[in-house]
Amino acid sequence: MSDTSSQNSQSTQSSNSNSNPSQAAAGPHAGPGNVMSAAEALASAAAAMGTDTHDNVAHAGVDPVADAQAELANLKAQNATLADQYLRAQADVQNARRRADDEISKARKFALESFADSLLPVLDSLEAGLAIQNATPEQIREGAEATLRQLKSALERNKVLEINPSAGAKFDPHHHQAISVVPAEQDANTVVHVLQKGYLIADRVLRPALVTVTAPK
Repeated sequence: MSDTSSQNSQSTQSSNSNSNPSQAAAGPHAGPGNVMSAAEALASAAAAMGTDTHDNVAHAGVDPVADAQAELANLKAQNATLADQYLRAQADVQNARRRADDEISKARKFALESFADSLLPVLDSLEAGLAIQNATPEQIREGAEATLRQLKSALERNKVLEINPSAGAKFDPHHHQAISVVPAEQDANTVVHVLQKGYLIADRVLRPALVTVTAPK
């Protein structure tokens, strides 16, 4: 009888173990609370995995064609702006060039305006002197001297200056033109006599002075 009871007890335990597989998987000390905690952990992990999967799908759902089209539209707008700025700059350059050409044309046309205006008093003096009947030699000389002063003043106002080296001055081939070489007691290669004055206009030689120079010793 005892053997039969023992077998029955073992059968009962075995059937209980097979009837509660969750407890067997949780371990020998697993109870109902531990089983619920494991289920909740599995549910949380599944929810987290679902969220990550949704984010990845949302990120992967961005359309690269739309981005490329937006970037292309932006570049086209920038290109249009640069093209407009270029056209405006070209127009400004053309306008400036046109104004410069006009100024040059006017300068060429009226370059002598100031110089001619300064010579008008000289012309008036000459005409007034010639209008005097029976003028004495002294009057003619005084009138000629006054007219000469006016002429020199007009030339100086227009930056026309004399080249009139004194005797003994160093010969300057840039401002002087030697007509002849003569023996003299002066140092060699110096001006002996001025045959004709020269003139400068704005530091440029308008006419060199004609001079004689000393011969080398």
